[in-house]
Amino acid sequence: MFNERGFHATSLDDVAASLSISKPTIYHYLGNKEQVLLGCLKIGLTELLEAAEAARQAPGNSADRLKNFLAHYAEFNLRDFGRCVILTSEGDMSAQNAALFRADKRRIHDMIRAMIEDGQRDGSIVCEDANLFALTLAGALNWPARWFDPALGRDASELVRRMIDILASGFLPRKA
Repeated sequence: MFNERGFHATSLDDVAASLSISKPTIYHYLGNKEQVLLGCLKIGLTELLEAAEAARQAPGNSADRLKNFLAHYAEFNLRDFGRCVILTSEGDMSAQNAALFRADKRRIHDMIRAMIEDGQRDGSIVCEDANLFALTLAGALNWPARWFDPALGRDASELVRRMIDILASGFLPRKA
């Protein structure tokens, strides 16, 4: 519901009805609507952090590990919890929770940047600025959460594979 309507347009009554529970049950177990949102965000961010750590430990060179993580990252962003992470604004929550949300997103960015830096060291990734490259990759792979519609019959895995290929190869012709 947060993905479809937005945080502010989704009431706690809507959330309770969709879960077939009472509003007092939500208050008892979760507290308030922001806590429901934070629970969704935590599920999503935890999955991404675990996937990034698994990618860093996987066999292969750093470019292979980065590509594998980016594929997971992009596919995740097209699912409900991933879209929630992407579509949620820090302005939807208290300053304290916004800071925690920002810190978790920063950890994911730092892990992507570290994979790029590993690739710079082992020669499998060429770029001048690992931080800018990490921001560029995340930006490119976050955006489909806003426009991809599985109801149109497009295969998310194929879309992600093609996007990763484009990002990995760039757009300029290769010199002989």
